[in-house]
Amino acid sequence: MNFKPFLRITFLMVSCLGTLSIKAQQDIEDLTRYVDPLIGTKEMGHVFPGACIPFGMVQLSPDTDTIPYAVNGKYTGTAYRYCAGYQYSDKTIVGFTHTHLSGTGHSDLSDFLVMPTVGPVQLNPGTADKPESGYRSRFNHETEKAEPGYYSVMLDDYKVKAEMTTTTHVGVHQYTFPKSDDAHIILDLNHGIYNYDGKVLWSYLRVENDTLVTGYRITSGWARTNYLYFAMVFSKPIKSYGGKNEENLVYKGFWRKFDQEHNFPEMAGKKLKAHFDFATANGEKIKIKFAISAVSTEGALKNLEAEVPHFNFEKVRAEAKANWQSELSRIIVKASPEKKTTFYTSLYHTFINPIQYMDVDGQYRGLDHNIHQAKGFVNYSVFSLWDTYRALHPLFTLIQPERASDMINSMLAHYDQSVHHLLPVWSHFGNENWCMIGYHAVPVIADAWMNGIRGFDGKRALAACVASATHRSYGNLGEYMDLGYVPYEINAVGSSMTLEYAYDDWTIAQLANSLGEKEVAATFEKRANNWKNLFNERTGFVGAKDSKGNWKSPFDPMHTANEGFIEGNSWNYSLYVPQDIPTLIQKMGGNNRFCEHVDSLFTMYMPDKYFAETEDITREGLVGCYVHGNEPSHHVAYMYNWAGKPWKTQERIHQIVSTMYLNKPDGLCGNDDCGQMSAWYVFSTLGFYPVCPASGEYAIGAPSVSEGKIQLSGGKSMIVKANNLSDQNIYIKSVSLNGKPVTTSFLSYSDIADGGELVFEMSNRPNKKWAATVSFSK
Repeated sequence: MNFKPFLRITFLMVSCLGTLSIKAQQDIEDLTRYVDPLIGTKEMGHVFPGACIPFGMVQLSPDTDTIPYAVNGKYTGTAYRYCAGYQYSDKTIVGFTHTHLSGTGHSDLSDFLVMPTVGPVQLNPGTADKPESGYRSRFNHETEKAEPGYYSVMLDDYKVKAEMTTTTHVGVHQYTFPKSDDAHIILDLNHGIYNYDGKVLWSYLRVENDTLVTGYRITSGWARTNYLYFAMVFSKPIKSYGGKNEENLVYKGFWRKFDQEHNFPEMAGKKLKAHFDFATANGEKIKIKFAISAVSTEGALKNLEAEVPHFNFEKVRAEAKANWQSELSRIIVKASPEKKTTFYTSLYHTFINPIQYMDVDGQYRGLDHNIHQAKGFVNYSVFSLWDTYRALHPLFTLIQPERASDMINSMLAHYDQSVHHLLPVWSHFGNENWCMIGYHAVPVIADAWMNGIRGFDGKRALAACVASATHRSYGNLGEYMDLGYVPYEINAVGSSMTLEYAYDDWTIAQLANSLGEKEVAATFEKRANNWKNLFNERTGFVGAKDSKGNWKSPFDPMHTANEGFIEGNSWNYSLYVPQDIPTLIQKMGGNNRFCEHVDSLFTMYMPDKYFAETEDITREGLVGCYVHGNEPSHHVAYMYNWAGKPWKTQERIHQIVSTMYLNKPDGLCGNDDCGQMSAWYVFSTLGFYPVCPASGEYAIGAPSVSEGKIQLSGGKSMIVKANNLSDQNIYIKSVSLNGKPVTTSFLSYSDIADGGELVFEMSNRPNKKWAATVSFSK
């Protein structure tokens, strides 16, 4: 074979171990041992158990089946279970892929499947009931190990131990083979999550020499035009190789003069699969370094050389663990081992996405599919904003302010590159996928600015927010601006859109006021009241209107379909007015009547028929009619605070924390949604929550750990203590901040961010006098 020499370029290794010194890390308990990536890998959690580092682009994880999104043009209905590629109840592993989405309710990616095999070469994956019909293998959870930055499992059919770890851009594989003259590494460029015939637009592979393979693929899925390049390096020279393009080609050109399936160093097509062959001694390890880039194969090589210029698997694994230890150490809690496992697994999930979407030299593929240079910021992607504006991004604002600034600068770069001149809605891998509703980059930006984050241009950000909120062709904004609501006959989820737009508008007003733009502020303060246009005084619920102002009839506030709402019903969505809870309480009959309404939400029974048409809602995520397994209700348990009955909030928070987040594979009651579900848990466990991002306030709930230390910017920290906390002592008797009594059920952002000590005195009886005279925060 005629091999080309492997181009080597020297780059400066960049450490990304966070803000703690080595000595400080040594003084802290090993927090990574409390993280269990297998929590939430069964049914609804939709997280993956594989190896990644915080905010890393490579997320190297096993895929356990090949369920397509559609067959013969029709949605299969079962693909939904495989949003993260892995289901704990499955018995086989198809292979290990390098990109995943964590906890989403729709999916994509799973690029570049690698699978070690022994025996005759098979290039199809086989089936779950007959794994021997393809390259997949049976496995057993008893040999499976998942921890931050590392995953391993025994592939039973091949007696191969598979291990993997990662850096930001590089997946490092280590496969321990039995003795064989017929060992292989399969590379499937056609495999993917939410796959369908034709999703791969093109793929290409070059065998550069006897250890280096490069290539790329272009896919069209949730990310409509996704370019990913790779550089794959083996620790051992390839004995032979081959591949096949399984397309049924009419035109084959003059490539047909070659035998392209055996030792031919260049392969291309839409259904491309390859194998690389080795002879192995018993116990021999074959290692693979697999770097990715959205820019070029050269970029992938640069990433590989900068991050893993060696083949020391254990060194990369140790660095990944240290990286996770540093990030997890941003919050230190004292609790039982069981509680710590749930807490740190949740914190782990909050640090998986967004991802660093650029090469080590700062180049990245922009929304316009041109190559851009990130100047003065790290470019991020994977913004599930309908979910994450609620708690995940406020968590970053508090404990990851540098990353929060970079993420906002990434959103502003997206705005600059957008042909629509819009901020991201739901973007990933250089694409806008337009999923869900609202313009929820706006509250992320406003919340960061209102809480003192100044790593971005406020005026530029405000202009982007206003442009996104006035683009008439997006999301029926034309009707919303003309009528003050989105009519249901124009959009079936118009009521949800109206409520979410109104909140987003309120956050624009806060940002504009802070920047001295009074006219802009006045415009959006007025728009923030649009929720009132759909509040039906007769029923006491938010309903749906047609364009002539007529209420939809009949109206069923429990139904999650065809009533004006998306992924929720009127019982839940009618409480979605975080920017003006006092007025909502007044409209619903005052404090007592409002509390009775919320009590009913938590205690009523909702028959299955009311959510049968909604994949994201299951019985496991319900408390009565309250849907914790989906985001629109995440603030609801805290709303008793505004009605002067915070002890009811304390009861409900304790109930949700104790039942909806469990230390087992089906321990998440809904999609984790890129960390939002987990961020709710992290905040709520510490005793407070950002009900209304951009307000500069937290609502007090009920802590469920005896002590927590939150590392803040500037070397400051906030100590949170819950004295006398127990399974029975779930109520707040009193609260003090730096020794001074707290008499309201609200804290300001600065109360926490300035550091100090927040002390809760807990009791087994509700203190109905504490904070009872304060019915709202402002």
